[in-house]
Amino acid sequence: MKMGGNIEVSDEILGTFAPIIVYWVYSGIYMMMGSLDNYRLHSRKDEDEKNLVSKSTVIKGVILQQTVQAIVAIILFAVTGSAVEASKEQPNLLVLARQFITAMMVLDTWQYFMHRYMHHNKFLYRHIHSQHHRLVVPYAYGALYNHPLEGLILDTIGGALSFLVSGMTPRTSIFFFSFATIKTVDDHCGLWLPGNLFHIFFKNNTAYHDVHHQLYGSKYNFSQPFFVMWDKILGTYMPYSLEPRDGGGFEARPTKECKDD
Repeated sequence: MKMGGNIEVSDEILGTFAPIIVYWVYSGIYMMMGSLDNYRLHSRKDEDEKNLVSKSTVIKGVILQQTVQAIVAIILFAVTGSAVEASKEQPNLLVLARQFITAMMVLDTWQYFMHRYMHHNKFLYRHIHSQHHRLVVPYAYGALYNHPLEGLILDTIGGALSFLVSGMTPRTSIFFFSFATIKTVDDHCGLWLPGNLFHIFFKNNTAYHDVHHQLYGSKYNFSQPFFVMWDKILGTYMPYSLEPRDGGGFEARPTKECKDD
């Protein structure tokens, strides 16, 4: 793919590093919006007091996960390179749409069952997944703050499977994984902004995932990052309503009691 000034960067390199750049740029935009108290799901005071991990530790954890993802992506592109070389022609829009939807379904299915298992297996939750839940009040650049093993299992392997099963090319992967990254950051941003297209088109959104990060929702709303179908099919969907929060902003409150399964 040619960049400005006739500089050519391979699709594989862009597919590896574009989602990482997108993560920090999009997170940065949301962090600059953090002062918009009238659109926050939690107050800034709660963000500072309830979270159990420092922001510097979160940044280090995210960089570690992204390093592992980049290494796996480079290996994956190298292994599948011969197949890509055999078909240089880029797919048409219909094929692209099918690949995107397939990749979304694969990623959602993998992450739902792995995520749910990490909650219900006490050892895995205590030693691995609880690291992500140190962020009781999620914020944008904490989206990929996980235990390294969880990052490998949920995100890296899930992404590799969606790439392989969908049959997308490295060029297509640039757009798919950048989109998936933006969606994941959005789900953790802690802001409910008017006109946000993700909130309009996806039931799995900022408030939906915020419910999961609270104690009452820890065994519900496992779906990520796109749809809510597995929660609805398997009875782990917790309905909520957005109510005005004391001090400004909103709060996602359960609309009915759910029983532990």
